[in-house]
Amino acid sequence: MGGAEDLPAILAVLDSAVVWLNGKGITAQWGTESFSGRPKAVEQVRRTMGEGDPWIVEIDGVPAGTMTLTPHPGQHIAPADEPEVYVRLLATDARFHGHGVGAALLAHAAEETRRRGVSLLRVDCFAGSEGRLVAYYEGQGFTPTDTFLVGEWAGQVLERRV
Repeated sequence: MGGAEDLPAILAVLDSAVVWLNGKGITAQWGTESFSGRPKAVEQVRRTMGEGDPWIVEIDGVPAGTMTLTPHPGQHIAPADEPEVYVRLLATDARFHGHGVGAALLAHAAEETRRRGVSLLRVDCFAGSEGRLVAYYEGQGFTPTDTFLVGEWAGQVLERRV
């Protein structure tokens, strides 16, 4: 588990993910600017980390992926009517795509959820790009529930019982 001192490493992973997404032509998910170059985004990441437990997975000592587990979703999603663990800021560094980093983090999220005595694990994601990210989460055992919009940005909430 990480802490506030891990903000630079987490931002580096998020920045790398933006570059990777943009390289695939996906600009609507997280935009085209780095997280670290946008003060409001840095503050949002810092705040989210402070609301929960940030995790970083390393490969050979290099941060390869990150997520923060919180007891509630972000501001655009209604909380569940029962205790929940919410996966936020899940990202893999571009150098480690295809190494199972995201799957390992989600497996850890399920384990942590059970350890906390909670049975509901939720996440939300970008619903655009032909639903590829939604399909990824479905492949990790999540079921789509609610959709939402933040301006023009389409999102999907998914849940998994653990």
